Amino acid sequence: MGMTSDRRARTCESLLSGVSPAVFLAAVLAASIAWAGGPANAAIWDTQSRFGDAIDVRSRAGWKVVPTDPFALEADPARAFSDPGYYGREYAFAGDAVVENGCLTAVFWSAKGRVVIYSRADSSAGAMELSALQNDTESRGIVRCTILRNTDGEAALEVSFNGGASAVVTFDRTEIVSVNPAANMTGVRVRSAIDYGVAPDFIADDLIIDPRQYVSADALGVPAESLFLGLLAGENRMLVVTWPQSGQQMRLGLGGSGQDTRRIEKIDLDCDGQGVYLALLEAPGVWHREPLTVSFLEKDVTIGWKRPFAARWITQLEEAGLKATFPFRDTKGQIWRGAAGMYTYPIWFDGDKTCYHLSKKVMPRGESLVYFLEGQEGDAPVPSPVDIMKATLGRQACDPILDLPGRRLRTHHRRGGEGIRRACTCGCTEAIEAVFKAGQEVERKQYVQAAVGDMVYFVARHMERIDEYRAFADDMARFLRERGGASAEVKAYAEPLEQIAAQIPGQYEVQKANIMSVDYADELARKTDALTVRKDGKNLTTCLELGKQWRGMGGAQDGLLAEYHVIVRRLFQQAGSGCLTQPAAVDLAREIRDRCRQCLRNPDGYEIWADY
Repeated sequence: MGMTSDRRARTCESLLSGVSPAVFLAAVLAASIAWAGGPANAAIWDTQSRFGDAIDVRSRAGWKVVPTDPFALEADPARAFSDPGYYGREYAFAGDAVVENGCLTAVFWSAKGRVVIYSRADSSAGAMELSALQNDTESRGIVRCTILRNTDGEAALEVSFNGGASAVVTFDRTEIVSVNPAANMTGVRVRSAIDYGVAPDFIADDLIIDPRQYVSADALGVPAESLFLGLLAGENRMLVVTWPQSGQQMRLGLGGSGQDTRRIEKIDLDCDGQGVYLALLEAPGVWHREPLTVSFLEKDVTIGWKRPFAARWITQLEEAGLKATFPFRDTKGQIWRGAAGMYTYPIWFDGDKTCYHLSKKVMPRGESLVYFLEGQEGDAPVPSPVDIMKATLGRQACDPILDLPGRRLRTHHRRGGEGIRRACTCGCTEAIEAVFKAGQEVERKQYVQAAVGDMVYFVARHMERIDEYRAFADDMARFLRERGGASAEVKAYAEPLEQIAAQIPGQYEVQKANIMSVDYADELARKTDALTVRKDGKNLTTCLELGKQWRGMGGAQDGLLAEYHVIVRRLFQQAGSGCLTQPAAVDLAREIRDRCRQCLRNPDGYEIWADY
């Protein structure tokens, strides 16, 4: 046996004094797998004496592993196995129960009524603590832990708390902890040092919660949908919370009111009879906060943070007066957006460097919070939050949340893959004018007419999308009138949202004379096609004039769609942030955000998109 293996064996031997040789050997093998970097088995320990006011998982003198085979506890295991009179024996913990795998260590702290989770990378302090809620009252002690399952791959304990609440807590070989309510348990409380909370959204923008912005609030109600992230202090840990969609309510408890140091200290989640899943993702630089100052304006800036692994890293920046989600690109480049126009794309990776270029169109205001929701191909040290959601909720529940069909941009390419030009009035008129300038309008009649057909299709698709936004605004106005007056608190919440939604019909009236109609496009098409019938010295002049009319109509529609998208995204964002301090409005906020989400699905490429 080599020196490294011998050290492992001696370490295990000191931890397992008094354990049978068979159990000792199994523990040595499990530890060897874990320390070698492979998936470690789940193991249950008995500390033999209960912790008092403090826990130290590094001092394990006297701890004993609970064997996976309960017959190993009998004086004669072979005889016990053959006699049903021995069956059903339960293990009785002399101390506190501890579950451990290659990712975490969980201590069932009887004295405090909490399950304290330590990461294997840092066992000096608990990364999070779980406790049971019974009608908003936190459990104060654990009276009993019963082993339901103890195999190499899974450990499950039923935990009975003071007051009569109980829960089933399950572990496997991964970072995931499953908490399922049993008797009298109405919710779960998670305690941790959380710098930011994130309620992700895969159609619109994530709701990022900075507790420093709420100096006068003690708690915040969050309209999260089955997934929530806690970005833990230190930028090396991310807490992922998932739950099946039901009637759950999430509340965040805020800590001390210091403006620069205030954190989210607890997450309360109503169970509504459903399970809650938690995972602690740990890697250096797994998220990052970058303050944005005037030094970022109109120049390339390389920041100190480097992406720790390949993933779809994102951040939110202010574009055209609206928070917008930007994924990091792999190279520097330009981008044209409907509301802001052309500018340098603001974030990208240059090898191992992280680069920003902010401007008057994407202002350096506040801070840039960098994190990831979805992974990429490659060997990442941790799963992504979406991976955790899929593993805990299942594909059937996750598909509507991820909504891949809704994240696809709608096409305005009439001929799909056959066309090589930009499918817009600008691109098509440019191609048509090139034919007329060459004096080939008659010879290339079919080409010109095909390009005209592309423009008509483009305009028709634009008008369909504009009508969708107008129908949304009418429906939202009715909905807010019906639901917005339920109480004084809800009315105060809803009134600013009504004003935002009313901007859609207002913008239409302003732009109506410029966006024209499909009938107007048909008339332009007829006039343009007529120029291909015979040669005429005036054809080019007429074509250029018609081109201005095509582009004027298309450009006005482009701009209106961008404005509409900004308005609905602003409505979505305001509905989320506005309800945080108004708990009576959280359910209404969910409905408003869902309606906005449905409207924002499959945007046109000329809208400001979120993260497609």
